[in-house]
Amino acid sequence: MNWFTNLFEKKVIPHHTLPSATSPTPNDRAKPPLDIELSRPITEHRQSLTTAQLKQFAPLRDLDDATLTALPQATLGYRKRDILFVHGQLTHSVFYLLSGQLSMQPNSESSYQIDANSTLAHLPLNSGSRCGATATALTNVSILEIPIELNRLWTEKSQAAASCLELVDIQLPAPINGSSFFNNFAQAYRENKLRLPSLPDVALKLKEAMKKDIGIHDAAEIIQLDPPIVAKLIQVANSALYSTGASIGNCHDAVAHIGLNATRNLVMGISMKQLFSCTDPELMKGMQALWKNSLYVSSLSFVLAQECSNINPEDALLGGLIADIGAIPLLHFAEQSPDGGPSFLELQAALPYLRGPVGMLMLHTLGFPEQLGNIPHQAENWLYDSGPELTMTDIVILAKLHSYFGSGNARDLPYINSIPAYSKLSNGKLNPDFSLMVLQKAQARVNAAMHLLS
Repeated sequence: MNWFTNLFEKKVIPHHTLPSATSPTPNDRAKPPLDIELSRPITEHRQSLTTAQLKQFAPLRDLDDATLTALPQATLGYRKRDILFVHGQLTHSVFYLLSGQLSMQPNSESSYQIDANSTLAHLPLNSGSRCGATATALTNVSILEIPIELNRLWTEKSQAAASCLELVDIQLPAPINGSSFFNNFAQAYRENKLRLPSLPDVALKLKEAMKKDIGIHDAAEIIQLDPPIVAKLIQVANSALYSTGASIGNCHDAVAHIGLNATRNLVMGISMKQLFSCTDPELMKGMQALWKNSLYVSSLSFVLAQECSNINPEDALLGGLIADIGAIPLLHFAEQSPDGGPSFLELQAALPYLRGPVGMLMLHTLGFPEQLGNIPHQAENWLYDSGPELTMTDIVILAKLHSYFGSGNARDLPYINSIPAYSKLSNGKLNPDFSLMVLQKAQARVNAAMHLLS
């Protein structure tokens, strides 16, 4: 079942005050949704793990020692065949596997196993307000229980990092901290000397004009200044995504058919293609690969928003497209490097540490809407919890997660049904089969969306 795994990416985050050190009790643990009798733990110990032991787990590993010491915790023991929690159950806790083996069953037709000695055991068994699978002990097991308050604290730390628009020193991890190239890049970022490309005039003019509540005629007049964008917009209006049978032949009718807000987002998306460009042949191949992947994430965001949320699909399409926008200044910096800079593979390996702050800076410079600003930071922050309602950031996280399905990167990544964003899907879609349904049922729409922005 490795199709349903994705990477958790380590983030360095500042200290935050934790709640008082009182661990959850059996009475605090939520009841299962059906008449299923949960097994009671045969042992229970509170505050039993050291800070060093807690730092084996994500995101606990990113908290400082003082925070971990104050963190409420309980270690629970269960027998073989005990049921720890069930699919769909409301919960007040986050669970980790300390020892033994578990069977996790997201639905009636599929299951997977987690062994305490595997990489996946360092990730939460659940992290949303609802459990995404039924957990059954295959052996005697030991479980770490942490209050779900951890989700709020982790999210606040992530949001604090993402909301800081001041130029601060990028924290380079050990693998690249010794590189003169990456240290020079961090310095250029800090001193606001990075080369940040701009969008075409028509995209900027349309974005600014729509702040003044313009009409369809005014929008069409602006867009007509760029014939290639006009042609692409007409193509979009006649595509399977929007077509109602009537042929659209001009810019005004295309805008009227698609809608003003959708038109603005599509023009921004179409315009972004030119940002993924450079003159160095190797780096240009890298840019093209990044653009293709951005299109795929954008297309999946569109389809997921359309299938399972009230979020505007065109907004989600743009949100998915800018998830990796922080890569563009990095590749341009490498192109300008006197000694040629690192290879694309080395740049790609460093991207997880740089795309958040650099992507935020670029979006801010380009004047993108504020609600998109934290997407580069959170797009692969799998444990990010935006709150009780599904948000566009959640959609992009889910799209990013789906984009890894079937790839070699999926082996050691957390199961999709264990992340907060997935737990917010409603209407019986809380199972991995939903992912397959989306990819199969909507493949034509994914291909169409990719074609429209290619």
